[in-house]
Amino acid sequence: MKKKTVLIPLPSHDFDPTEVSVPWKILRAAGHQVEFTTVDGKRAYADPMMISGEGLDPWGWIKGLKKIKLVGLLLRADHIGRAAYEDIQQDPNFLNPKRFDGLALGQYDGMILPGGHAPRMKLFLEDKTLQSFIADFFDDVDQTGNHKPVAAVCHGVILVVRSISKKTGKSVLYGRKTTALTWALEKSAWHLTKYFARFWDASYYRTYMEAADEPVGYWSVESEIKRALEKDADFLDVPKGTEDYFLKTSGILRDREGNSRPAWVIKDGNYISARWPGDIHAFAQEFVALLA
Repeated sequence: MKKKTVLIPLPSHDFDPTEVSVPWKILRAAGHQVEFTTVDGKRAYADPMMISGEGLDPWGWIKGLKKIKLVGLLLRADHIGRAAYEDIQQDPNFLNPKRFDGLALGQYDGMILPGGHAPRMKLFLEDKTLQSFIADFFDDVDQTGNHKPVAAVCHGVILVVRSISKKTGKSVLYGRKTTALTWALEKSAWHLTKYFARFWDASYYRTYMEAADEPVGYWSVESEIKRALEKDADFLDVPKGTEDYFLKTSGILRDREGNSRPAWVIKDGNYISARWPGDIHAFAQEFVALLA
């Protein structure tokens, strides 16, 4: 397989460690090079609560007790994601990213857009320079005339759907099929922290919250994406009756290398999407196959 160069844009803070580090590891194992980019060319940092789990329990606001973790052990990245994040911090490319405003289309054979839900993700999701580059990347073709592969997971799909094609004047996902963090998954995590865990910061799992006159869920990941698609049915959740439906929708079980049963990954041409860290191995492996 010919070595390819894949770009992973990152926020300065609060990205999900699993959604970045596991694809990086799988791409490297497949023999590809991975480069990173941030708004200012400085290294990025994952959401610290997704690493430690500290601050995700009902007593997480009490200094002397926050290191005692129960709910935090469930909600943080699993041991595979945490170990991969430790490894990625030894990569010179991760420590020395490019700037958003210095990117060139011809330097990359593919792109992965990860997510994260904590507040400092907003600057990343709203960055117009990066959105413009993503739109151009979707419209660009390689030397054989084929569109380059792009993959997005969780909140990364928001960044993609906000990227407006200069050719059509519409979202690059208009007319495409996609998935992303579903309202069911987002709402369950939000309610868990709101009522049982991080009650003093009830919106931690909601990157964007509704105004008083807006219906609940209007600014959920799923709802925003649907508003930019050609039709609601282009957003694909796991249909009832699907084999392994419970494994795929429980929000507890995660896929593993060699076990994709809990995963839900959608491929539409050169574009791949997934919902959350529980899909990440199947997501990354699908991308490697498409890259080839």
